[in-house]
Amino acid sequence: QVQLVESGGGSVQAGGSLRLSCLASGRTSSSYAIGWFRQAPGKEREFVAVISWSGDNTDYADSVKGRFTVSRDNFKNTVYLEMNSLKPEDTAVYYCAQSMRWHVQPGPRASEYLHWGQGTQVTVST
Repeated sequence: QVQLVESGGGSVQAGGSLRLSCLASGRTSSSYAIGWFRQAPGKEREFVAVISWSGDNTDYADSVKGRFTVSRDNFKNTVYLEMNSLKPEDTAVYYCAQSMRWHVQPGPRASEYLHWGQGTQVTVST
C-alpha cells in the first residue's frame, strides 16, 4: 500500500524560503513520478510541479517557475520542493501525489495521480 507523507510546511515572511518533503512508502514508489499541488482557501487545487521517476525531467506551473525547484532522492524515497522568494499568494495547503502510471510522467491534471498525501500548510505573510 502506498502512503505519502508531506512535511516542512510553516509560516514565513514574503521573500523567505521553505523546503517541503514528501516521503513515499511502498515497494515500487521510486518507479513513479511525483507531483506537487496546492490548494488555497476557496480555490481549486492547482498544479505546482512534477518530477519524473528518475528525476531527469521536471515541469512547473508558470506561477512558480524560477522560484521553486523539485528534486528527489530515490534512496530515501523522498521528493523535495524547494520554495524560494515566497509570496503571500503562495499560501496554501501543499500536497504531493504519485502518478497513476508506472514510469510515465503525468501532466498537471489531478486525475493523472492516484495516491495523495494529507497535505502541509504553507503560510506566507507580508
